[in-house]
Amino acid sequence: MSLSPTPTHKTVLITGVSSGFGRAFAVALLAAGHRVIGTVRKPEACAEFTALHPHNAHAVVLDVTDFAAIEPAVAQMQSQFGPIDVLINNAGYGHEGTLEESPLHELIAQFNTNVFGAVALIKAVLPDMRQRRRGHIINVTSMGGFITMPGIAYYCGSKFALQGISDTLVQELRGLGIHVTALAPGSFRTDWAGRSMVRSERSIADYDALFDPIRAAREAKSGKQLGDPAKAGQVLVDLIAHEAPPAQLLLGSDALGLVRARLESLRAEIDQWEAVTRSTDFA
Repeated sequence: MSLSPTPTHKTVLITGVSSGFGRAFAVALLAAGHRVIGTVRKPEACAEFTALHPHNAHAVVLDVTDFAAIEPAVAQMQSQFGPIDVLINNAGYGHEGTLEESPLHELIAQFNTNVFGAVALIKAVLPDMRQRRRGHIINVTSMGGFITMPGIAYYCGSKFALQGISDTLVQELRGLGIHVTALAPGSFRTDWAGRSMVRSERSIADYDALFDPIRAAREAKSGKQLGDPAKAGQVLVDLIAHEAPPAQLLLGSDALGLVRARLESLRAEIDQWEAVTRSTDFA
């Protein structure tokens, strides 16, 4: 189904606008006439973002892992700019490393940014959206919230978690006039596999044959991915204008192919083991 937008200028809060999807989303939304409040982690990044538009680009210094700062920051935004119509939980990063070799503190850091920060933002904007009976929450998940690959267990775990949270929110908020969309990109030409990626140190030779080619291929592919962030930005402009936006939207033909294949494989395995599954019921 194509998106058939009905344009209305909105106030949009996007986390992580310094680069990647966050920047592409902001550029597209500003070009369409929307007001964009973008979070950055460093004060020196503010001027670069506000330069995107003389009136509608507003930078706020906020680390999404500083959970105590999120609610007062959102309250200040609402006081200064009025109601937030759309929240785009974009801030996040990738982690690469086999599970056994990856320190636990890297998993905690991954979830702090990719999951807990997003939830804290949702909780901060929801009271006003609920009272007004309108709003749109967009969580940038990933095809990695549906499929898995060796060496990104922490990343996929975080995206599966955000995917589940989004799916649940759809059910909790559909009667309150608030839309929720999980936006799941495939491979795009962002910094995800480049400077934004956290890579755990290698230490166990048993994983060399499996993992070394995967790491090398991912590094070689960085900057040459199929997906165009600017086109994703235009999709987002149409998405927030749609009267009935989807609860789930894949971006990129690679995501489409891989997720479909995973669903078909899962269905086949469920069917194969159906008798065992049913055997655990009371007779």
